[in-house]
Amino acid sequence: MFILYIKEIRSFLSSLIGYVAIGVFITLIGIFMWVVPSESSGSNVLENGFANIDPLFILAPWVYLFLIPAITMRSFSEEKKTGTIELLLTRPIADLQIVLAKYFAGFTLVIISLLPTLIYYYSVHQLGYPKGNIDTGGMWGSYIGLLFLGAGFVSIGIFASSVAENQVIAFIIAMLLCFFCYMGFEYAAASGIFGKYDAFVKALGLNEHYVSMSRGVIDTRDALYFVSVIAIFNLATKLVLQSRKW
Repeated sequence: MFILYIKEIRSFLSSLIGYVAIGVFITLIGIFMWVVPSESSGSNVLENGFANIDPLFILAPWVYLFLIPAITMRSFSEEKKTGTIELLLTRPIADLQIVLAKYFAGFTLVIISLLPTLIYYYSVHQLGYPKGNIDTGGMWGSYIGLLFLGAGFVSIGIFASSVAENQVIAFIIAMLLCFFCYMGFEYAAASGIFGKYDAFVKALGLNEHYVSMSRGVIDTRDALYFVSVIAIFNLATKLVLQSRKW
């Protein structure tokens, strides 16, 4: 499993797609946080007058809706295209281990993409008046929430790649599924068609639990929710792999 994990990391970092995806993420976040005027985006740190990096945690999920499907789209689709999926499935490694190796590789890349954003925290920490006037505890809570959200998107992306043989199709499926799981339930609840169950439907979405974590308070219920979503999609991916053996 570890060997496959390392192989996935090397495969991603040896291609331009990896660096372009991470570069686009950092660039887009940076432009909206520091360059685009607040009148246009409402997210310019310098113009908002508050020593925080909340715009990062507002913008990042929307960028991840495109970035993570781009990261995961080749996980299984590439294996199917090249015909190596059959060889992989015949190796002395459990299907779940294959899924987890690809999942953890994708999640590692999400962590790598987030590391450069710590520069934004340092910048705001230095620019605050007085220096260091920033809610560090709330910031770390938001980072943890973003990591959980990214982990959920990765599991969805891996699943989409397992059901599609074309990388572009895998990307589209993953993007649509991520959007639905992130905002779909919230839009459905806002429509009011579920009546007294609106709050329950809203709580099924990723955004509700991400926002809860972004307040800086790590609730075990939110963590359990994300772990459950990750487990469900990883197990679904395992079932798709098993179906290929029959």
